[in-house]
This record gives sequence, structure tokens and C-alpha cells, in this order.
Amino acid sequence: MDERDRAVLADAWRYIPTGRAAAEALGSFSRTRIDRMIALLIGIACIVHGAQALTAAIQPEGSLTTPRLWVTVAGFLALSVMTVACLINVFARTASALFACVYLATLLVWPFVDVTPGYVPPETQWPFFLIDIAIAAAVVAFRLPLQITWAIAAPLLYGLARLVGAGFAPEAWLPIISEVSFALLLGGALVALAWTIRSAAGHVDAVRGEAVTSYARAAAEDASENERVTVAALMHDSVLGALLAAERAQTPREQALAVTMAREALAGLHKADADDGDVTDEIIDDTGVADQIQRALNDLGMDLTVRRESDGGAGVRLSSRVARVIVLAAMQAIANAVQHAEAAGLAVTVRTRSAPAGVVVVVSDRGPGFDLDAVPADRLGVRGSIIARTASIGGHAHIQSGPEGTVVTIEWESGDRW
Repeated sequence: MDERDRAVLADAWRYIPTGRAAAEALGSFSRTRIDRMIALLIGIACIVHGAQALTAAIQPEGSLTTPRLWVTVAGFLALSVMTVACLINVFARTASALFACVYLATLLVWPFVDVTPGYVPPETQWPFFLIDIAIAAAVVAFRLPLQITWAIAAPLLYGLARLVGAGFAPEAWLPIISEVSFALLLGGALVALAWTIRSAAGHVDAVRGEAVTSYARAAAEDASENERVTVAALMHDSVLGALLAAERAQTPREQALAVTMAREALAGLHKADADDGDVTDEIIDDTGVADQIQRALNDLGMDLTVRRESDGGAGVRLSSRVARVIVLAAMQAIANAVQHAEAAGLAVTVRTRSAPAGVVVVVSDRGPGFDLDAVPADRLGVRGSIIARTASIGGHAHIQSGPEGTVVTIEWESGDRW
């Protein structure tokens, strides 16, 4: 992944919802897909069982009275609407609720519209083929308590309607009880299976929501820490430097330099306050780092030439933000060498390598050295402006200091996160 890809990825993260928005957008993702799958399967089942029921409804056996015809038309019309709604996933819950209620109403009036005398086989009664479809409709349309109600009520009402139609004949009890028992078992299994799958999907959604929230919180904390490091380094490098220069300015040249430093400090604060800061999509090569350090040295009036070394590879490409951070960290190391070692033996080297691809900036001097652990925590010149600043782009800064001098090594590899 190159620098431009990382910039695109970082920009895309801004569009991922977090907090309450994440809960609303991602909270029912798996549950919604499961509901869609259940509705689609039930829509297919409606076609199969509906064809069987239609075959039974148009059989010549029995008396096709006008009331029975109207009840049959109403039942199949509701079934057709539910089938289409489940297949295209439009108003599936409403259409399923309609059929579930129409089916129970059909069972209530069926003994009065079906005047076929005595017990008849279930294959001639179209409501028999739609018991499980009515329960499935309740699974799509209602919450668990009503699903259980339909899984029990539909088979029992069917059995009651069949017994009333058969005149409670002794020979009708056993087969009708068998039909009801089968319907109860099938309906219970259907409700239990749907509840299990939906519960698993709900758990997945809950875990996903917690993960997104945790990641968003970690990203916010990381952004806050990076902003704190940036502002602290800026205060040390620019603001405090400008104030010290203004305090010590005696000559017109020193006063002009203090004004220039103050202007740059204000510009830096403005950038830090902006949304994008100094992050751009511009991609530069490794020579740009050496050029920027050299220009900064020239602006400070320092007669020092940046040495450039390369292993002969193809070079390195890096974003303007990474280059800017490397240059600022290097300039702080140079400033420390000038202030504390009086620039004795000061040397700056920019190295590029191709395996692994990266940039290394080495700032060395022959001063008295210092003990990093002995530096007070409120001094930001090394910890904030060099080490933390370099870490903010995924790089590493190493400090080696002793009586023979100090060497500050700033490393960044193209495989780092920025």
C-alpha cells in the first residue's frame, strides 16, 4: 500500500459511522439479512404449498357453494399478495400479517361454508396445505409471543374446524388428531429455528457494534494524542522560539528575525487548527526531504551542506505530511545541537535505501552530550519535537549521546502506517 492509498483509506474512514450513528447503521445488519433470507424462503414455500392447495381447491369433490367460493378466493388472494411481497421484499411483514389473520378467519368460518357431509381426506381440504404457511407468515410478521400463539392456534383451529365439519364422527377423531399433531410439531420447529437463527444474528450485530464503537474510541484517542503531540511540538519549536527570540533581540536584524519567527508560528497555529492541517495528497520523492532541510538551514543563515547518500535503488516516494514531519524533527535536532553543543562538528546526512524502502536522517555533533533520562519531563525538545513527532507518522527516532557527542537518527520506512 503506497502513500496515496493510505491517504484514500484515511479519508474513507471519515465516512464510517461511529457512536450512536454506528449503532443505528450497523446495529441490525445481520438481523436484516436473516429476515430477508427467511422471507425469501417462505415466499418460495408459498409457491409450492399454494400449488398443492389450489389443486385441492379446484377438485370436483364436495359442494362448491358461493360462501365457500368467496372464502377460497379471499384466502388465495391473501396468499398471492404475501408470496409476491416476500419474494421482492416489499411490505413482507404487512402482507404476511394479512395472510396469517385471513387464514385463522378462514378456519373459523370453514365448518359453515364447507357443507361436504361426513369425514373427508385432508387432501381435499385446501386449508390443510397452508397450516405451515400461516405459521411461517406469523414468523415473518410478528414477534415471538405471537409466533408461538399462531403455532398453537392454527393447528388447533384447523382440527376443530375439521371435527365440526365431520360432525364429530368417531372415525374422524384419530386421523384429525394425527393431522393436528403433525402441524403442531412442524409449527413449533419452524418457530424455534427462526428464533435460533435470529438470536445468533442479533448476537453478531451486538459484537459488531461493540467492535466498531471500540475501534472508533481508539481512533479518537489516537487522533487526540497525535494532535497533542503536534501542538506540543509546535509550541516548543515555533511559539516558544519566537518568544525567546523577541526577548533577546537587540539589533534590527535580530528583531526582523524575531518577527519572521512569530509570523511562522502564527501560520503553524493556523494550520494546526485547520481540519486538514498540513496533510495533502502531494507525493514527493526522497530528495525533497534533503532539499527542505537544506532550505531551512539556508533560511537560518547556517553554512552547512546536507550530505546525501543512497544505495543506488529506485528511491522512495512519500507524502508531503511525512516529509514535513521528518524535516521538522531533523531541524529540532539541529537546533538542539546549535544550542547545547554550539554546533561543534555538526553534520546532517539524508540516506535513502530501497530494501527496505525508507528514509534515514542523521544529525550528529561533537558536543558534551547529555543523559536523556535526566531531561525533565516538561522539556519537549527531544521527547515531543523529535521522538513523539516521528512516531506520529509511524517512524522511529534513536538518540545516542555521550561525552564524544550526540547522534540523532530519524528513520521512516514506506511500509509504516502513514
